[in-house]
Amino acid sequence: MRIQLLFFDKLYFDFYKKLKVEEGKEIISITEGLLNFDKIDEVNEYTQIVDISSLISLERIQYNAELVLPKFPKDTIFIADKKHKELFEYELRYCFKDFIDIDSIEDIDVEYSIVDNTVKSKNLNHKKIIDLNSEEINEFINSFSNRIYGHEKFKDDFTELIRNFRVFNKLGEHKILSLFLMGDSGVGKTEVARAIHKSLDGKKKLAKINFGNYSSDNALNSLIGSPRGYVGSEAGELFIRVKESDIGIILIDEFEKSNSTLFNYFLDVLESGKMVSSMAEEINLDGFIIIFTSNISKEEFPKRISPELRSRFDYKGYFMPLFHSHKEKFVEFRIKNIIEKFNKSFEFELPENITTNILSQINVSKYKNMRDLNKKIKDTFVKSVMELLVKE
Repeated sequence: MRIQLLFFDKLYFDFYKKLKVEEGKEIISITEGLLNFDKIDEVNEYTQIVDISSLISLERIQYNAELVLPKFPKDTIFIADKKHKELFEYELRYCFKDFIDIDSIEDIDVEYSIVDNTVKSKNLNHKKIIDLNSEEINEFINSFSNRIYGHEKFKDDFTELIRNFRVFNKLGEHKILSLFLMGDSGVGKTEVARAIHKSLDGKKKLAKINFGNYSSDNALNSLIGSPRGYVGSEAGELFIRVKESDIGIILIDEFEKSNSTLFNYFLDVLESGKMVSSMAEEINLDGFIIIFTSNISKEEFPKRISPELRSRFDYKGYFMPLFHSHKEKFVEFRIKNIIEKFNKSFEFELPENITTNILSQINVSKYKNMRDLNKKIKDTFVKSVMELLVKE
């Protein structure tokens, strides 16, 4: 008989999992072992914890448990979903001596709000546009405008959007500011999200999801996590990305490439103001900005996106390719930015005229895609530096 079976509250699971990862331990499901007993021999009792919640789906729980559990290494730690505690206490009475709740033996660092029924990690303190005072919002607008080249009408519209959003969010009438940006690849759509992130002084990575990777039938599980007990059950990429970020902005790239299931999920997110995982964990997105980008045309927009979802977007805009003058300003900005980083990282001193020299080698009229132009900037910079090193 095993010593104990530990029960987790599904609301606490992600925090318990993180705690174990920091200890060098991985949580795995018993499902794979049920399908192939040889897999049990590969279990490491010192680095792996076995979740047996999926036993609940079997018709003969006691028989199967008594058959498979003794095959695991002696000191294996077993856990299960607390909602099955009463049934498991009876069915597994000959397998375990004690049945204990995890939260009674682990110091799990979480905050639980009875009011909105959400669990939040204490490090999920995202800086949001609604947190800024009047002076800070003016500084943000200036910083954002300086980081975006061209698209003057959008910048004016966005300034008005965030000012209105801050007012009506405070009144409890507007939880998430949502933007749907269309246009050809490389015209600056995703740069809007990066500019917001940088202007809010983001230190960690921008929470970005590319829907080009989410076109399969199982896309929703990959995004928000598989139901507990399934092989490969995880929190989902969306939840991971948001938790790893420190700024209240989410970028959903190539939104049109996914399916109706995910469209409906985000319709619910925009309506409720929160994300809900497959394990019923909730993250409150009040005050967040979500930017959806797409390469579709204005004519395709009403054909590809449902009326219900279209009506939830606060802003719908089409980005045109940059003008020649804007591309020149972008090139100058990027070169100065690269030089600044180079001077901080290398002892080699670059001459003052290197900016003018690189600018003279780049014909911006050849480039419509800003990514291609950025690549040309990098290649030209490296070539120029190598020529200087050879001369040395």
